[in-house]
Amino acid sequence: MAQKQSILGRVAQLTRANINALIDRAEDPEKMLDQMIRDYTNSIAEAEKAVAETIGNLRLAEADHAEDVRDAKDWGAKALAASQKADALRSNGQDGEAARFDNLAKVALGKQIQHENEAKQAAPMIESQNEVVEKLKTGLVQMRGKLGELQVKRDELVARQKTAQAQARVQSAVQSIDILDPTSELSRFEDKVRRVEAQVAGQAELAASSIDAQFEELELDSTQLEVEARLAELKQLGTGSSAPQGSLTGQPDETENPA
Repeated sequence: MAQKQSILGRVAQLTRANINALIDRAEDPEKMLDQMIRDYTNSIAEAEKAVAETIGNLRLAEADHAEDVRDAKDWGAKALAASQKADALRSNGQDGEAARFDNLAKVALGKQIQHENEAKQAAPMIESQNEVVEKLKTGLVQMRGKLGELQVKRDELVARQKTAQAQARVQSAVQSIDILDPTSELSRFEDKVRRVEAQVAGQAELAASSIDAQFEELELDSTQLEVEARLAELKQLGTGSSAPQGSLTGQPDETENPA
């Protein structure tokens, strides 16, 4: 009886287990669920064995009870037959032989009473064991249901964990891209190219300015040469007659060619 109570207690404890609460308290839910699945599987196997033994014992008790009922009925029939035989013999004046059959009837009645008592005593125990067996069967069904729930939870959790890990890797990659933004590298390279282009443009502009300066210098030199030439011409005119007006202005002298 103590074994049955132990089985019932374990079945009740396992079937009442709140899986979600256990998962919430677990540091590593996947390992915890794997361990729970192993524990449930072992407990179910152990409970199935114990329940099978209990059912076997119950069926033996039921068979013994049925046999006691059957034997009580048989001994009752024998007692009746012996009593009737005794009555018949007594009516024929065979008292001695009738007494012998009466004694046989009494023995049969004693056997009948013995089997009836045994059947009567076994009946409540058989009824109780039937209730226990039904509870154990129900508990096993619930345990198998819990095991299925555990397996589904475990598979769901593993799938969610893998998804979360993949998302974490993607997020980490996104963060690394944010930290090492390739567009910023392109921007820096573009700035570098622009600076080189500006430097080349500056050098070209500087070179152009130098050429313009050289040409301006040449223009200044030609003007100076003309000034020197005109000065020399003035010097020559100064040594001779008065310089005609047109020589300086470049216009013909009207006095030299009268109309």
